[in-house]
Amino acid sequence: MTLPDQLLLSDLLNHTVRCDLGLDHGPGLMAWMHPPVHRLLGWVSRPSALRMSREVWRLDQCCGLTDQQVFVRGEPASTDLVILEQLPTLMDAALLDRYDERIGTVVDFVFEPATGAIGHYLIARSDPRLPGTSRWRLSPDRIQDQQAGAVSTALQTLDDLPLARSSVRQDLLQRTQRWRDQLRDMGDRAGDRLEGWLEEAPWDEPEEERRVEVRRSGSKEVWDDDDWPDRPRQRDEDPWV
Repeated sequence: MTLPDQLLLSDLLNHTVRCDLGLDHGPGLMAWMHPPVHRLLGWVSRPSALRMSREVWRLDQCCGLTDQQVFVRGEPASTDLVILEQLPTLMDAALLDRYDERIGTVVDFVFEPATGAIGHYLIARSDPRLPGTSRWRLSPDRIQDQQAGAVSTALQTLDDLPLARSSVRQDLLQRTQRWRDQLRDMGDRAGDRLEGWLEEAPWDEPEEERRVEVRRSGSKEVWDDDDWPDRPRQRDEDPWV
């Protein structure tokens, strides 16, 4: 069993912890991190829903990962909820723009299991518990300040960040915008082509010039009155009489 080069915190917490003795230590509960340097130090598991104590694992104790379990070496440190609530974290912190307005929430991050270095955070605009919610990538170098429950940036909107995963609504908006752009381009090309046709159209020539050209070619207009024979029309030749 090996560890991937990068891993989502949510994927780590969704795995059940199993030690080298084969004991089940329960699912992951929360991250143990050092926000000033953007590093994951370890994580916390819950061995039993009936016990108030929790177990803290160092990241270097992790030695393997399967679809449902994460394997660890050694023993955990036991603690309680009161101490865990005092651990600094950026999870669930409000993301603030340049005007100190909330534009999202830190809901996840990608880290390197070998070092614990956090590559980027994932931001959600709405409730992250909703299925299919969009995620935006926030790199640590874009964070200007951080405090308990808030992360300050120079962003104007979430659209200033690269999109990591789009929701159905976000996909529809992007496709609609692409369709509008394509229709606008097609309309512009058709307009340019029509203007070219109008510039080259033969009917732009004056009427007199076209008449002169016809006479030069020797052809006659069948509707010219001058070419009809000047003779009286007989009564029996008129079909309307």
